[in-house]
Amino acid sequence: MKGYRKYFGKKILWFVITFIIAVILNFVLPRLMPADPVAAITGKLAQGMTDASAVQEIYERYQKEFGTDKPMYQQFFIFVKNAIRGDFGTSFSQYPRTVSNIIASAIPWTIALQLPAILVGWLLGNLLGALAAYIRKGFDKILMPLSMFMSAIPAFGMAVILLVVFAINLKIAPTSGGYSFDMIPNLSWKFVWSCITHYQLPFWSIVLVSIGGQAVGMRSMSIYELNADYVKYARFLGIKDRKIVGYVFRNAMLPQITGLALSIGTMIGGALVAEIIFSYPGLGSTMYSAVTAADYPLISATTLIITIMVLLSTFILDIVYGFIDPRVKAAQYD
Repeated sequence: MKGYRKYFGKKILWFVITFIIAVILNFVLPRLMPADPVAAITGKLAQGMTDASAVQEIYERYQKEFGTDKPMYQQFFIFVKNAIRGDFGTSFSQYPRTVSNIIASAIPWTIALQLPAILVGWLLGNLLGALAAYIRKGFDKILMPLSMFMSAIPAFGMAVILLVVFAINLKIAPTSGGYSFDMIPNLSWKFVWSCITHYQLPFWSIVLVSIGGQAVGMRSMSIYELNADYVKYARFLGIKDRKIVGYVFRNAMLPQITGLALSIGTMIGGALVAEIIFSYPGLGSTMYSAVTAADYPLISATTLIITIMVLLSTFILDIVYGFIDPRVKAAQYD
């Protein structure tokens, strides 16, 4: 137990240090952008005005409202204090909507798209990779080149291919949006069906890319484990192959679990490509529009969410590894 306490203590310490540094960078970097969003808002509101003092008054009023008239360190402490309460301020680009409101309306779309796609791609890819390693022969000769081809296609490439083939050429799927543009979100079957049809292309563009990479990785790890000394020794002792294969694939799964945790952690960032190409109303496209508009509060909030998700997923992964990986277990008793 003493070894485990030391192991977990180190992980918690590094988690806290990394989190503090990430929050500081998350606040500072967007504000280093050369654009002045307050000036952009003032320009929209002051169209047609000829009184320079009135325009200046509007500019100073919005500076005060957004807090950009204060020194950077004061803005940082205000940002941290408000972020703890879940208040990220008002959006520059979608004024007067609050950042929390924008994120709350966008994040369910991203989770509904990304999480099932990541899990389906991970499960199918690992299953196919394990079968390719164990069966080999003709199955592997077909699956391996196909998996390598799919894993080499970038996410935007797969999205564009599906868009051109199924939406533009075959016209059996919508080209963009999360639902029909002439509909208002409600719980009717018509709206739900519209969401399902718009969901298909973004979903499969993520799944197909994931399957290829997971299958290649799982096949390589499984072949390595199947040729390990402990497998040969176990077979020499007459242990049933089914039991040996259980241990083989358990060991081969460890790096794949790492990949799954990181994929879930970077779920929002990974949504960026699919959501932009298909104009899907999730957090990825929201983050893209925030960057193009130099919307500091919205950029900070979305990147902070990504940071927290990545840190939590890797931290939980380290904790789980401490229990399931025999090598980590053994290290605690040294």
